Amino acid sequence: MKDLYTLPKAELHLHIEGTLEPELALELAAKNGVELPHGSVEELRRQYDFEDLSSFLDLYYATMSVLREAADFEALTAAYLRRAAAQGLRHVDVFFDPQAHVSRGVPVEAVITGIRTALDAARAELGITSTLVMCFLRDRPAAEALALLESLGDQLGRIDGIGLDSAEVGHPPALFAEVYDRARAAGLHVVAHAGEEAGPDYVREALDVLRVERVDHGIQCLQDPALVERLVAERVPLTVCPFSNVRLRVVGELADHPVLRMLELGLFVSVNSDDPAYFGGYVGDNFQGLRDALGLTDEQAETLARNSVDASFATEERKRALRAEIDAWSRAR
Repeated sequence: MKDLYTLPKAELHLHIEGTLEPELALELAAKNGVELPHGSVEELRRQYDFEDLSSFLDLYYATMSVLREAADFEALTAAYLRRAAAQGLRHVDVFFDPQAHVSRGVPVEAVITGIRTALDAARAELGITSTLVMCFLRDRPAAEALALLESLGDQLGRIDGIGLDSAEVGHPPALFAEVYDRARAAGLHVVAHAGEEAGPDYVREALDVLRVERVDHGIQCLQDPALVERLVAERVPLTVCPFSNVRLRVVGELADHPVLRMLELGLFVSVNSDDPAYFGGYVGDNFQGLRDALGLTDEQAETLARNSVDASFATEERKRALRAEIDAWSRAR
């Protein structure tokens, strides 16, 4: 069996704030004079045991309070890219949550500048290409999301797409229809979280009302055979996050995860790390975890990697180059 960490991959479902490791969180807290409730790496890491999505989000938002200026977002993004590069990452569509920062008085320009600086450096230094996807918090008013989108001005040209994340249940995709209409009119890619904790109806609504190009998570589609048929026929990408699903109690344990069943059904799935600092591992770790728990074969891993490239927002030229890298990995003994 081959080393899955060397398999060339793209990552399509990655929240940059979710890559904040305890060590960097405490370092930035000291730099910026922010007092965290847990004063050591060990104490902070012990909090990373969640009952559900809501308990995770409570810690997630509290910890990101250490991110105050462009240099912090640059350090955060650079640290993620170094770790992911060592696990085979070649392209990433990065998510970020501007409302979580603007609400704390951090200018959106600082957030975008910091992330973009690190992404640009990684292209030259690590050979990682990227796009930037601005996600809206679905548990905040849609009018706030629309106002933020319309206020971006020159910054609009520095993002590549929009997404929808945070607490899913009770916040259906259709609430954000106007936001998505405006984003598409501006030429942006559109994705949305759906079918993580909420049911298949949220997936269908994301497709029909928001007209998304990809569904983030989407595992609850398995409750609805007709929806599965549609997703297969329309080749809708589903960005599945195995470690995340286990840590947030969406799936009991990794051995029960449906990702390989989804692959067998013909669904267009990829494997991603979501919030790796909180969920126990980066993209390569997720692949290896699936091998250990489910017997993921080299051929299945290769299919998942190809799916990640094909469903990414990389240029067609870049996709061809990455497919060639996967071909070379496949041929190597």
